[in-house]
Amino acid sequence: MGARRIAWVAAALVGAAVLGAWLYARAMTPKLELGVGYAARVACGCRYMGKRPLAQCYKDFEPGMEPISLEEDAATKAITAYVPLVASRTVRFDPVLGCQPEPFTGKRLTVP
Repeated sequence: MGARRIAWVAAALVGAAVLGAWLYARAMTPKLELGVGYAARVACGCRYMGKRPLAQCYKDFEPGMEPISLEEDAATKAITAYVPLVASRTVRFDPVLGCQPEPFTGKRLTVP
């Protein structure tokens, strides 16, 4: 009887943790969408205009942008900033126009 009760309590705690993580990710999605767009633009300027290695571009981020990762496609001169499973944006460098974001294709967010 005691083992069964412990299993139910453990399952309830895991369920509560998963629900809490989902609610937190849902609440943070608008900020992360904005953050990855900003990060991609900053990193593109750092990499292709400033001629710095991509690893140094993290220094240009604002506080709180630690969850954002960067990826470079050197062949197309594109920088992708992303938070896994939540948000991603890509910016391409054009020699004439500078760093240009790709058109947004995700779901539009509404602010309540």
